[in-house]
Amino acid sequence: MIKFAVVGMGHIAKKHIEAIEKAEGAVLTAVCDTNPERLRDFDGKVKTYTDMETMLRENEDIDVVNICVPSGLHAKLTKIVAEHKRHIIVEKPMALKLEDAEEMIRVAKENKVKLAVVHPNRFRPAIQKLKEKMEQGAFGKLSHANATVRWNRNQAYYDQAAWRGTKEFDGGVLMNQAIHNLDLLLWLMGPVEAVQAMAATRLRNIETEDVAAAVVQFKNGALGVIEAATTIYPKNLEESIAIFGEKASVKIGGRTANFIETWDIEGVSEEEREKLIDEINSDPFGKPGHQWIIEDMVQAIQEDREPIITGEDGIAPVKLILAILESAETGKRVLLS
Repeated sequence: MIKFAVVGMGHIAKKHIEAIEKAEGAVLTAVCDTNPERLRDFDGKVKTYTDMETMLRENEDIDVVNICVPSGLHAKLTKIVAEHKRHIIVEKPMALKLEDAEEMIRVAKENKVKLAVVHPNRFRPAIQKLKEKMEQGAFGKLSHANATVRWNRNQAYYDQAAWRGTKEFDGGVLMNQAIHNLDLLLWLMGPVEAVQAMAATRLRNIETEDVAAAVVQFKNGALGVIEAATTIYPKNLEESIAIFGEKASVKIGGRTANFIETWDIEGVSEEEREKLIDEINSDPFGKPGHQWIIEDMVQAIQEDREPIITGEDGIAPVKLILAILESAETGKRVLLS
């Protein structure tokens, strides 16, 4: 069994713990949070710690540490874990600064440990089917893509904790809410060459943007439109990803991008399309993405290979978001290297 520890017992840690409990070959050994109140539910079940380094020193058998602390602390904790020669699963975004993300990748390689970044939306059944079709070349020449996140995060959400909505620890709608959607955009369409964008803080009392819009050009020549907002009234409206090419138009949508809304592909009959839609609708969420990532890390350790979502994968949407924010601030077109 591969032994896991979770650091940072906030909301997202619950998904990690559930995934570890369900994952084949994984077992939860310890949890850590600087606030002892958050550890009470684990008393007598697993080892609990208020200091991560103490946890690592006292438990040399911990194989993997899942980092679930505020985003601005990811780089610092990743470095400590890597220096203790433990593998790492870090929540999104892997870092808020490019230099921090690059340092995380460097320190993991230097210490010969595996670094995985949590982008679970790749494992949604509808997204998997879309990726499969794109890899088969079913779209022909790509025209453009659209990535949309129209969600609600009211002021009470940001007021839950002092770090929410800050530039140092959290980031705005792009880094926090839209980054999974942008990861899908890059995973499906490939790297971005240039971006022109605007962003604003319209409705929430926070340091960062609560709405943003961007136009991008991919290295393959296709265009893309990005819209992200936490200002939608009164609740989440939609998350969608749409791809358009000379032989296909596909949109995956819903409140979260789990459902096929458009599936028009040359050579695919109406009967085949309806069968696929029924298949997706019968189980639109599939195995939880966090469980996929946990199980993949188990296998990556056993097989001594890279995780399915690497640090290099994790840095790509961070680079895109930072370019969008730079363009919004300067009013200029920004080129990505």
